[in-house]
Amino acid sequence: MMRDVNPHTLAPQDQAHGLRRLFASSRVRFIPVVSNPHVMGAGVLLEGLCAAFAELGLHTLVVDAAESAPTPSELASVDLGACVESLSKDVSYLAARGLPMRYINAKGSAAQFLEVVTEAAPQADVVLLHASAAELARVVALREVRPVLLADTDANSVTHAYAGMKWLAGRAGLMVYSLLMACSPQLRMSERIAEQLSSCADGFLGAVLRDWACLDPRTPSSAPISTEVRHLARELLMAAPPGAALEASVDASPLRPVARSLMRPSAPQPARTVARPAVAAIY
Repeated sequence: MMRDVNPHTLAPQDQAHGLRRLFASSRVRFIPVVSNPHVMGAGVLLEGLCAAFAELGLHTLVVDAAESAPTPSELASVDLGACVESLSKDVSYLAARGLPMRYINAKGSAAQFLEVVTEAAPQADVVLLHASAAELARVVALREVRPVLLADTDANSVTHAYAGMKWLAGRAGLMVYSLLMACSPQLRMSERIAEQLSSCADGFLGAVLRDWACLDPRTPSSAPISTEVRHLARELLMAAPPGAALEASVDASPLRPVARSLMRPSAPQPARTVARPAVAAIY
């Protein structure tokens, strides 16, 4: 399903023109990515986002604080910048498992971690913070960011994605999400999964699944970036706190807006019973 285009909006010759102008004089964008241990192709999904940002001329720092991430170097407590690895001219990497928790203040917030990361990687235009929902909630609570949920067609991965949304909505007040799935874009089940997640988000949490995209883990790294992933990346950048007003563009609407499911619940259910039964209905 293609997005609607407003005929009254004049698109620039280069659709990325507005984003390039924005990043020329603005601060770093933080994009939370909810880790999902049930998604085997999570690394490929992160690489796809990095490639889409690189296409816009942006440098991405991947801060990997997921449960499966490497342990940070012993230098992290002394010189975090020395722990940042350069993977390419467009991507840097920081092994950060457990690192955000070192910056917890008396109120339980680890928001200072983002400031430290920014200072450690001044070359970064975008910071992808890959961590569990519980850890992300302590770092990005009350920020105007849009978390990315990861999933594939496995039932456990979908349940985990919904649980992450539920946690962040309740603990961090984040109500708008995007979904990136590790599967073929042609797989019809992907649309069913996205629609069901959208329905559960709306009916049980009052949250919104803004848009979604698929990236096949078997796709060669040399393959062109798909239109869906490219659009999702731009949406995430525009959802981050702007340093300046962003020009209107034809990319301002969802590429694959999620239709409301006919299975939408008629009334909210108790929170402890929502997650698994709601998403299990997909199958």
